[in-house]
Amino acid sequence: MKIALINENSQAAKNEIIEKTLRGVVEPLGHEVFNYGMYSAEDEAQLTYVQVGLLTAILINSGAADLVITGCGTGEGAMLAANSFPNVLCGHVVDPTDAYQFTQVNNGNAIALPFAKGWGWGAELNLQYVFEKLFVSEWGLGYPRERAVPEQRNKKILDEVKKITHHDMMTILKNIDQDFLKETIAGPKFKDLFFANCKCSEIADYLKSIM
Repeated sequence: MKIALINENSQAAKNEIIEKTLRGVVEPLGHEVFNYGMYSAEDEAQLTYVQVGLLTAILINSGAADLVITGCGTGEGAMLAANSFPNVLCGHVVDPTDAYQFTQVNNGNAIALPFAKGWGWGAELNLQYVFEKLFVSEWGLGYPRERAVPEQRNKKILDEVKKITHHDMMTILKNIDQDFLKETIAGPKFKDLFFANCKCSEIADYLKSIM
């Protein structure tokens, strides 16, 4: 699995510890981590939580990432922004129980964490346990298990609803404020990470054309 990490500007200073914790959990399982920043609060390329949502959608819709790990101060803004885009199903994950139930019940492709609220003594342990619970079992098996069939049915219904209520990604990329889009993909490592992993030539070609 290709896992992308994205931090917005208010919590960029924690990028290093989040990346280290994430890699420590998922790389022994055979997953890859791609850190899209922000890497520090002083980065020239700044990301708001709305841009985090757009970048999440670009990565998911292009196939450059299978799962996005992101967040903001409370995690709420990043979650709402990500879910405003097509084909992104982002859960708000505070603790390991949230992480496990999101994988089993909702079977989404992004999580938003609170990187300020409740971030105190032992925060890195909670982060580690959250990441561990994301991968403790195959996703989409249901919780409790006897609820698996209706939960899987509801997930498919939600996916179909989102197809109706959202524009396709190319329509969004062409109609969204182009300066906002350019700022979103201005990170220093974006080109190297994204184009090497992107599976959608249409999205890749369009982003190259505006750079």
